[in-house]
Amino acid sequence: MQVSKQAAGARGLPTDAEGPEQSGPPLLEIRGLRKHFGATEVLRGIDLSIARRELVFIIGPSGSGKSTLLRCCNRLEEPSAGEIWFEGSNLLAPGTDLNAMRRRIGMVFQSFNLYPHLSARDNVALALIHVLKRPRDEAHARAIEALRKVGLADRGDARPAELSGGQQQRVAIARALALEPAIVLFDEPTSALDPELVGSVLAVLRELRSAGMTMMVVSHEMGFARGAADRVVFMESGRIIEQGPPALIFGPQAPARIREFVASVEHR
Repeated sequence: MQVSKQAAGARGLPTDAEGPEQSGPPLLEIRGLRKHFGATEVLRGIDLSIARRELVFIIGPSGSGKSTLLRCCNRLEEPSAGEIWFEGSNLLAPGTDLNAMRRRIGMVFQSFNLYPHLSARDNVALALIHVLKRPRDEAHARAIEALRKVGLADRGDARPAELSGGQQQRVAIARALALEPAIVLFDEPTSALDPELVGSVLAVLRELRSAGMTMMVVSHEMGFARGAADRVVFMESGRIIEQGPPALIFGPQAPARIREFVASVEHR
């Protein structure tokens, strides 16, 4: 079940009205979203709204559809049915400008996907030059500013091989931020990192949250979700089973299945 405002209030938990910028329409609204791969139904009718400045953390077992949901949100995967509304426009409408839409919906993957022969600055500037057609000097200045936001302004000339995994992932985040998106989708951004490097990436996400960036994060970093998320969504078998503030999802009142899942992740 999904938690209503009334149910949350009855449990003494924050309602949506107490969260970030709930007045006006949601920034992103997903309605009845379904996705099939052949005979396999991966998403089975997802309804989810994301408010401006909200950090929504999506958890659930492998194969529950979390990554597919994110990929549908910027049409890296084409939904089989349903609607996705973003900034008041239906992203699935015929004639949607996918390039313009993807500039507003940034995405960061678990693999860094950096060009090994380019510096960090040039990796970040590439889309600014070739997609937005910005002059090279302007693109480089914006790239350095984006690198500054992730704590790497002094590593602009370094190539990926000269950076740690955590630094490479922060370059990938800077690349998304340089396009000035309205929302950033993070798909397991720390799963490819050694444990000692995870903290530097999570610190960037905390800074982005403080700056008001709207984010959807798929991850198993439960401690981060507890301390930073506005809302946590639990998915299983292609459906949203429960959603609410961290105090609900990680508290003793959570359904047994969620408590079991969280315990299994934290005790790995």
